[in-house]
Amino acid sequence: MPKSISLGNGTVLIGLDRFGQVKDFYFHYPGLENHVSEYLTHKIGIFVEETFSWIDDGSWIVTVLSEKDTMASDITAKNDGVGIELHFKDILYNEKNIFIREISIKNLFDRKRKLKIYFNQQFNISQTHTGETAYYDPRGKSIVHYKGRRVFLINALFEDKEFDEYSVGLLGIEGKDGTYRDAEDGLLSGNPIEHGQVDSVIGKLIEIPPKEEKKIYYWICVAKSIEKAKKLDEEIQGRHPSQIIESTVNYWKAWVNVQNFSFYGLGDEIIELFKQSLFNIRAHVSGNGAIIASGDSEMLQFGRDYYEYVWPRDGAFSSLALEKAGDFNASRRFFEFCNDVITKEGYFMHKYRPDKSLGSSWHPWVSGGQKHFPIQEDETALVIYSLWKHYELSRDIEFIEGVYNSLVKKAAEFMVSFRDEKTGLPHASYDVWERGYGISTYTASSVYGALITAARFAKLLGKFEGEKKYREVAEDIKKSILKYLYDKDQEIFYKLIDTDKSPALIDKTIDMSSIYGIYKFEVLPVDDPKVTKAMEKTIERLEVKTEVGGIARFEGDSYHHKGGNYPGNPWVNTTMWLAQYYIALAKKESDLGEVHKWISWVSTHASPSRTLPEQFDPYTGEHLSASPLVWSHAEFVTTIVNYLEKLEELGVCKACYPIA
Repeated sequence: MPKSISLGNGTVLIGLDRFGQVKDFYFHYPGLENHVSEYLTHKIGIFVEETFSWIDDGSWIVTVLSEKDTMASDITAKNDGVGIELHFKDILYNEKNIFIREISIKNLFDRKRKLKIYFNQQFNISQTHTGETAYYDPRGKSIVHYKGRRVFLINALFEDKEFDEYSVGLLGIEGKDGTYRDAEDGLLSGNPIEHGQVDSVIGKLIEIPPKEEKKIYYWICVAKSIEKAKKLDEEIQGRHPSQIIESTVNYWKAWVNVQNFSFYGLGDEIIELFKQSLFNIRAHVSGNGAIIASGDSEMLQFGRDYYEYVWPRDGAFSSLALEKAGDFNASRRFFEFCNDVITKEGYFMHKYRPDKSLGSSWHPWVSGGQKHFPIQEDETALVIYSLWKHYELSRDIEFIEGVYNSLVKKAAEFMVSFRDEKTGLPHASYDVWERGYGISTYTASSVYGALITAARFAKLLGKFEGEKKYREVAEDIKKSILKYLYDKDQEIFYKLIDTDKSPALIDKTIDMSSIYGIYKFEVLPVDDPKVTKAMEKTIERLEVKTEVGGIARFEGDSYHHKGGNYPGNPWVNTTMWLAQYYIALAKKESDLGEVHKWISWVSTHASPSRTLPEQFDPYTGEHLSASPLVWSHAEFVTTIVNYLEKLEELGVCKACYPIA
């Protein structure tokens, strides 16, 4: 189930499902560790007039939205049968690890009524299913779940009074479904402690006059010790949860509006998606600079893994979006993360965990009995490429000086040396989609762009020998791209070649990344006839000709393919790459019609809470794979900023993009 809401503060990341229930709860890093996940959910239930219902049981109409201009939820759950409407406003405190829910409970009937609201907590602390303890603490009148250095304290407040009922018990073991079942008769048993695989429930009796509503506050404090969690709980009660909610909402409003974008010619829904995209990216950024691809734990890649990793590629694109939107602090931390994890040889591995340890991988170190680099070289190139964009906007030369030798030079020297002897192109590695092994047009183009960038950094810092070397190698690679990766007869750029094969492999599959790499990294100007012809053929072959539409990754893409005669599922990234192409090509405002078409396409298919997935079902528009996917949101933000920059360039809008 895709996540409808993501809330993050650099240490905690919480994902809410389409019912507004807590489904993912990461601590001490976004992406590591998930203390809910799998089949667990924090359930919410109502008992009124001898009727009990959970909000995910089908009897409630639930609408999950994001509050505009801030990182907060706006969720409504309505049950006409029992005459109750709930409205949730959820925040994760930006300063401390506190998750707060403000729930307005409305009585839809014209008579006074008593009801009980129940909150169920299902944790899998440290993702182990064993050794957890949950207990009722009579001193703080709270529920505590803990295991080692992971503590979750749960409390609630209604009209200055704590919850009335509680119970703790076993979850999914020894014949027990879970303590949440104890709530379904409207009375909790009050069991005070349990250990092993456990859950807990708290309940509060509320009396509501006819057609009126009452508010209850619920929160979870997260810390590495019980005492620290208690101090957070005391702070909430001392200040009142409403004050912390207001402070958090105001902080994120200030953050997203710090730059005065004009958004010339863009509708409200697109502007809202732009801002919510920034929040979705920012929620996935750790305090140590890690930017994970997605916190959506229910998305299993190849049935074995998640997207809760730092891909240097995804992180680089996300840092580009953040810095283009004016957040240089988060992007700088990402480059510091990269500076710490780059190998001594000067390349990045496949992916990393948010704590900077090596992530899982399916790229082997040996193939056909020969040593085989298990890397995607575009990831190394993109970090260097995006670092220059960070410098262009931030002008933080002191930071660049500090990472030049350890990051820029180290990566550049690797890219200079890691080249195919037969062609002069970058050596074979895995492609951008992590599937094909060879010398891909996209990767070769990204290495060209990165070496040009390294040359600029060298010149900036007066390292002229380095500048000369990196520029000369870049130009050699450019010549080789046009010689070995371009088909003059078909007027396309190859997906990849593999010179280690005999005879050499040439893959002529049309791939959106191939032509994108050529104009993105300026191997050729965007209006070069070779680019124009190749793009025409790419659109012809990769546009998904269903009611949903969009652009596929490459011909024959079988990943989540639904069957039928279409090239592959439409992806947000590839569709935004096409929009970026039209932006770059535009000579006058009227040339931007296709841009409006494609950014509107993304907005139309975003979730009601303005969340974007990796890809869409070509027939229904259903979100497929990870959702949210940070890279998708990053490409949308980048596209909007490129559009605003183009309007300034054309003289249409003098202050569309205030950052440059």
